[in-house]
Amino acid sequence: MTVRLFEEDAYARLCDALVVRADEQGVVLDRTVFYPLGGGQPGDTGELVLDDGRRLRVADTRKGESGDILHLLAEGAESPTSGARVTAAIDWARRHVLMRYHTCLHLLCAVVAAPVSGGKMAEDKAHLDFDIDMAKLDAGEIERRLNELIARDDPVEAGEIDEAALDADPGLVKTMSVQPPRGQGTVRTIAIPGIDLQPCGGTHLKRTGEIGPVRVVRIRSEGKRNKRVTITLDEAAGVGAEAGR
Repeated sequence: MTVRLFEEDAYARLCDALVVRADEQGVVLDRTVFYPLGGGQPGDTGELVLDDGRRLRVADTRKGESGDILHLLAEGAESPTSGARVTAAIDWARRHVLMRYHTCLHLLCAVVAAPVSGGKMAEDKAHLDFDIDMAKLDAGEIERRLNELIARDDPVEAGEIDEAALDADPGLVKTMSVQPPRGQGTVRTIAIPGIDLQPCGGTHLKRTGEIGPVRVVRIRSEGKRNKRVTITLDEAAGVGAEAGR
C-alpha cells in the first residue's frame, strides 16, 4: 500500500520515493504527496523527477487496487523503471486552490443544514448538491454566513473515529451517495470545532481564514433531490499559494 503523506501533511509539496511498479495503469510509488481523485476532489498533477534529471509529467492521480496510488503520466512520457528513485512534486498552486475549496465546502455543509446529495470541486469553482426545498436557499444569506465563518479563522483538525462509533452516530456522514471506506477499524475525520465534523479523506487547510472571501455565484435545481449551490473564490482578496506556510 502506498504511504499517503498528504494525509499527515497536506502542505507537503514534494517527497523522495521509490518506483514500485510502472506499467500501462500508471506509476506506483512506495510513498507519495499526490492526492488521488476521490470525494469530489480532483487528483493531483505535477511531475516525477528522476536522478538523471528527466522530468515526467503527471497528468492525473487515481486510486488503484490494494491501496496503491496510480500516477498517470502525460501522453508520450516514458515510464520509469521499477526500483528507480524519484522526487515526486505536486503542482502546489493548483493543490492549494483545491484545498481552499474543499475546506470551504465543509463550511457550506454547516451553513446549509440538509443532507448532501453530491459535490465536486475544480480550479475555478466548487459546488454541493443538497436535498432541500429550493425556497430555503438564499444566495446572499449563504454567502454572508460563509464569509463570517471564514473570517473567524478557526482551526481545521484531522482526526479519526472508530467505525463502531461512526455507526452509532450516522449523522456524521453528511453525504447521501458516498460512504466512508470501512475495514480498517477507524475512519479519518476532519473537524472545524463547533462548526463541522465529518469523515473525509481529502486535503484541507490549517485554518479557515486561509480560504479567503468567497462568493455564491449560482443556486439552481438539478432534480427533485438536488439543489446545487456553487461557490467561487474571490481572488481579489489576494490569498496566495504561499499562505499557510
